[in-house]
Amino acid sequence: MKGNTVLKGKVVVVTGASGGVGRAVVRMLGEKGAKVALIARGETGLASAATEVGGEGGTAKVFPADVADHEQVDAAADSIENELGPIDVWINVAFSSVFAPFTEVEPAEYERTTQVTYLGYVWGTRAALLRMRSRNKGVIVQTGSALAYRGIPLQSAYCGAKHAIKGFTESVRTELLNEGSDVKITMVQLPAVNTPQFDWVLSRLRRHPQPVPPIFQPEVAAQAIVYAAEHPSRREYWVGGTTAATIIGERLVPGLIDRYLGKTGVESQQTEDKPSGVANLWDPADENRDYGAHGSFDDRSKDRSVQVWLSQHRNVIAAGLGTAAAATLTVLAARRSN
Repeated sequence: MKGNTVLKGKVVVVTGASGGVGRAVVRMLGEKGAKVALIARGETGLASAATEVGGEGGTAKVFPADVADHEQVDAAADSIENELGPIDVWINVAFSSVFAPFTEVEPAEYERTTQVTYLGYVWGTRAALLRMRSRNKGVIVQTGSALAYRGIPLQSAYCGAKHAIKGFTESVRTELLNEGSDVKITMVQLPAVNTPQFDWVLSRLRRHPQPVPPIFQPEVAAQAIVYAAEHPSRREYWVGGTTAATIIGERLVPGLIDRYLGKTGVESQQTEDKPSGVANLWDPADENRDYGAHGSFDDRSKDRSVQVWLSQHRNVIAAGLGTAAAATLTVLAARRSN
């Protein structure tokens, strides 16, 4: 990760920086020598994250804020530019959720999940664009999910928010293209990731929630997100073979996937253990405890993904396949002429 100097000295904002994927992202940005602005609610997690960024060689400063509040987000952006300099990259990661069947989620909980997980991205994007557009440069990275394409049971609020983020991002992208702007916006669609989400999410399940296997470590996601920040011209990156399969399957056989998830989706998202009893929907779970980047599934999680490399080198692969096809046609033509 240290070889690329695109982000060295750049001001990079990361929401949800105190834990999970956001925590892994800021560590990698530290390796790059970036000036990292960390936004989240939990100040214990933020302080530990800032220490890790400094330990990796970057500069870190903490800006506690609730991304659901547009005034807090905008105030944080002002403070970042005053203290670190003009924002070069804004990475939206922060989210919250509720694990429960739709009718068991209270309206206030659904509203709060939407405010954090969807509107948090809207306010972050808005704060970034209000500052980047006048300079005609900058990058916005939206951390998405395979669930932006395919809803699953027990996560209707989260799936709805991720679908909304995708539509919102596409709309903003077309506006930037219409303006001829050099500000770039891209999205990274993630698979199931081993983060503290499953230890601190509000849950009404009888058993402890888990990511739908196969599960990937947060560093796999972080690598793809940081790469997207360095190479934002591509509109979207897919992480994990399951993400690619989910998106393609949804395009081809959505009804079949409905029935499959109806049979398997509830059980596959629960372990045999009891829920933790911790919930971060209204208050940060990491206010007095540092959860770090990893969740409870280290022994079942993958630390690499071939699909990440394929997504990042799609043009090279396409060119190689084109060359191979051309060579094959040449050989066949030569044989026919003989």
